[in-house]
Amino acid sequence: MTRTAKQTHASTAGAVLWFTGLSGSGKSTIATRVVRALKQRGLPVEYLDGDVMRSVFPQIGFTHEDRDQHVRRVGYMAGLLERHGVIVVASFISPYADSRAFARKQCRRFLEIHVATPLAECERRDVKGLYARARRGEIKRFTGLDDPYEPPTRPTLRLDTTGISITTAVEKVLQLLDSKLRKRKPA
Repeated sequence: MTRTAKQTHASTAGAVLWFTGLSGSGKSTIATRVVRALKQRGLPVEYLDGDVMRSVFPQIGFTHEDRDQHVRRVGYMAGLLERHGVIVVASFISPYADSRAFARKQCRRFLEIHVATPLAECERRDVKGLYARARRGEIKRFTGLDDPYEPPTRPTLRLDTTGISITTAVEKVLQLLDSKLRKRKPA
């Protein structure tokens, strides 16, 4: 780590950017670009992604309880990283309000970003073919179809990717983060 990067890290307050939304909403696409931009600034950042976490811990199921516990664990981990000055970018469907509320309580600066792309658009995109499989009955408890998604009632930022470009969405997230980091109180 260079001296400048060390100075930046030492003066950085952590934060958690929590992306939530349906499968195919654009969460991961926006989140990965935000991570890239933060790394280019020399900021300490960690990316926690739902698909990656499930590949590392394949025993995580899809029942309500499994999903709830999974989001709670990640929220706890995000809070630990944040307390060490890391900006955590978390991208999880995180369908239940109670789970997200728990994650929020684990963090000092929790910025909930609801990628509020409508179900019809998410299903049209269906890059992974998951909606089609769920509609055929091959996937049970699919969020948004036969398992509920409880949208945030008061997210820090709401993005509908049908109305804006990915570049604009990333800029909005970075502007939000910058405004919150400027408001931080001295340690």
